[in-house]
Amino acid sequence: MEQYSILGRIGEGAHGIVFKAKHIETGETVALKKVALRRLEDGIPNQALREIKALQEIEDNQHVVKLKDVFPHGTGFVLVFDFMLSDLSEVIRNSQRPLTPAQVKGYMMMLLKGVAFLHHNNIMHRDLKPANLLISSSGHLKIADFGLARLFSEQGERLYSHQVATRAVGCIFGELLNSSPLFPGENDIEQLCCVLRVLGTPTQESWPEIVELPDYNKITFKENPAIPLEEIVPDTCPQAVDLLYKFLVYPSKQRCSARQALLHPYFFSSPLPAHHSELPIPQRGGRPPRQRLQAPPTDFSVDLPLQNSVVDPALLQGHASCL
Repeated sequence: MEQYSILGRIGEGAHGIVFKAKHIETGETVALKKVALRRLEDGIPNQALREIKALQEIEDNQHVVKLKDVFPHGTGFVLVFDFMLSDLSEVIRNSQRPLTPAQVKGYMMMLLKGVAFLHHNNIMHRDLKPANLLISSSGHLKIADFGLARLFSEQGERLYSHQVATRAVGCIFGELLNSSPLFPGENDIEQLCCVLRVLGTPTQESWPEIVELPDYNKITFKENPAIPLEEIVPDTCPQAVDLLYKFLVYPSKQRCSARQALLHPYFFSSPLPAHHSELPIPQRGGRPPRQRLQAPPTDFSVDLPLQNSVVDPALLQGHASCL
């Protein structure tokens, strides 16, 4: 820790406290996650080990947070990450006005690229939510917090496939569209009731594999018809609603993968996804995101005569000594 100067506390996770720090020699700003061991004989927490293993398994990617270093400290150890200004939950919660359709597309495209990259490397995040999607000062989105991550393969005893994650991606998509959670709930049962209220009570006809779930016979719910997603996310274009359906459909085998989703017509229709430089600048601590300054419209036009498109030098006199 001697090589870092602590600048402040960012937050606290399930197995560590995160600090903002500066490397004394290089001046680089980083995030330090300090993981303490309650008892040495207990060893390193499984969640921390999973996070380290998952991030060490993959190469650098612009949409996944980078683990820069790991080193022991006291009775625990420290993980060093790129410093990120905020997270997607802060952007959604503190926006002074709803995100534009182009901005939603921009965030979704970055999220799907990150998820597709992880799945290509056989990594299942298993805890995708806006708070775990960090946002840089330049507007880039990066997937973080791999404490529940798993490596998966077709040969495993229990298969974790892409369909598990794309359901979570659908929930994030709905929250971006509505500026509020798609399935709010204080606990698992409440959240499940919200899912059934919106998507309807599944049956063996609509979801044949439901009988294979381990707790299928332990709880029953009254039959509810599904609410059309057009009513759940009003004022949303048909392409967005169609993609949302493909993320949230009950049978997991029918859900589209992240790679398939990136080819959906939603991302190729107007308006096109916003560039990261066009996204709100996030702020921590409940402050609303600052909107980026927009360049003033130009009067230049290729259809005008050249003399009509060139700035009159007289307007610049007094500002430039060479005129």
